[in-house]
Amino acid sequence: MSGHSKWNNIKNKKAKGDAARSQIFTKIGREIAVAVKAGGADPNSNSKLYDVIQKAKAANMPNDNITRSIKKASGELNTVNYENLTYEGYGVEAVQLSFNV
Repeated sequence: MSGHSKWNNIKNKKAKGDAARSQIFTKIGREIAVAVKAGGADPNSNSKLYDVIQKAKAANMPNDNITRSIKKASGELNTVNYENLTYEGYGVEAVQLSFNV
């Protein structure tokens, strides 16, 4: 075994963990955007936004990222347009399926 293997393993583990956290932060950021569009940018008056912020804090999302997501969705920064969509269809033997995206 070569001498750099330990550090290479650490680097690969960190990269894998960072990629997983990035995906989680992206999903939570989208949830924040949908909540802000639905009820406003104030978490005291928007209970869904408050719940999503608590979810973000539980996932160790930095406060800067949370604030930036709220500002983007409220239009203070670059605007994004995330909407909650429901797809419905019929499956085998007339089973009704619905997906929230």
